[in-house]
Amino acid sequence: MHPMLQRLDEIAAQVAARDDTIALLGLGSAGAQRGRLDDHSDLDFFLVVAEGATTRYATETDWLAATCPLVWSFAHERRGRKALFADGIFVEYGVFTVGELRGVPFRGARAVWRRADAPPGLTESDALVPRPPFDTVEFHLNEALAHLYVGLHRDLRGEHLSAARLIQGHAVDRVIALLRLSAGEPPYRDVFDDSRRVERTYPPHELPLAEMVPGYRGNAAAARVILDWLAARFRVPAPMGEAIERLLQMKIGRPA
Repeated sequence: MHPMLQRLDEIAAQVAARDDTIALLGLGSAGAQRGRLDDHSDLDFFLVVAEGATTRYATETDWLAATCPLVWSFAHERRGRKALFADGIFVEYGVFTVGELRGVPFRGARAVWRRADAPPGLTESDALVPRPPFDTVEFHLNEALAHLYVGLHRDLRGEHLSAARLIQGHAVDRVIALLRLSAGEPPYRDVFDDSRRVERTYPPHELPLAEMVPGYRGNAAAARVILDWLAARFRVPAPMGEAIERLLQMKIGRPA
């Protein structure tokens, strides 16, 4: 058994011995998609507890450290923590009551342990996964162009970090969405983060990430590659394409 899954079973054994716990749900590569688990995975889970026990399990770590000493931990949200075990396993978890869990968006959970009288449906979420307002070629194409345009203006202003987030971050996200729409759903897609595992899904000639994400001083070069990539595959509206081209020419004319 992979050490991650063994640790999760050990945690399950700890919480199963307590009377205020209801279930332990594995998530991500420790959930229903265990085929993508490897030595670089972290351990994600939800602990479902009785009413009134959320704060205790979200703030105290004795139940967790009983499986292996913790060398670091902190509360990253009101109902959850991130922690590092002494053996190098990194864990992120949330603690919820049954009622609270119903409002949390998640997918691909696996019941590692549950009480015999636990309510059904704990591994399914009724909450909607956050999505863009439209999931169409038109939307993602025009969003990408908007990010290029605004990003280049910010780069010309000297706001290189903000520009990088727009051009090399948000615009590239829209490129990935366009690939998904044209090539089909990738295996093991993370519905919360389309950037996960894209290198395994799309070869460099399909998705030239090294050229699209060159770094802090590479915003104009990234915008050039992204615009050319879009124009080669989709009909870029002429007014917006020309406006971005003018900004690229302005950038070329300026010293780095």
